[in-house]
Amino acid sequence: MTTLRITGLVASELSLAFDEFGQVPTEHQIDDIAAVMSGRDGQAITLQGLVALCQPSEEAQYLGLHGSLDNFHASIPLDAVLDRGLIQYAKDGRALDVKAGGPYRFLIPDHAACNTDDIDECANVKFLDHIEFTATRGFDNRPEDEDEHAALHAKEHGHDHDHEH
Repeated sequence: MTTLRITGLVASELSLAFDEFGQVPTEHQIDDIAAVMSGRDGQAITLQGLVALCQPSEEAQYLGLHGSLDNFHASIPLDAVLDRGLIQYAKDGRALDVKAGGPYRFLIPDHAACNTDDIDECANVKFLDHIEFTATRGFDNRPEDEDEHAALHAKEHGHDHDHEH
């Protein structure tokens, strides 16, 4: 069973297995992601629920999102996503499989409302297996220019589309 590792500037480093997500308090559980993100389905916990568990220090300003399966890494400002970030851990009550972007996914409903250039569709990280709280921007290998960005999404979605930033 794949776990989600939580490391960095936290009071307690964690390694959460699928069944432990269900033990997160009810107020931090999202039973149906579609209610907050149309077109998605499954179960998630809020980033705030995770924060309550691991208690990041005041120095923690960035959230490092790491997916080792596709070697994808994003480092985003914690404040910008604290109130809206979700960690999806299940679909139809079962662990997310890789085809659905599992073992875990970081999702940001309405990422455009974050009002920061650091938050874009690429901050919705699939194959998530490690979250790291850091004081400064951590490793981030998201595409930096529009062409790379468009190519990544064309590959991901199987079609081309323009990005508005």
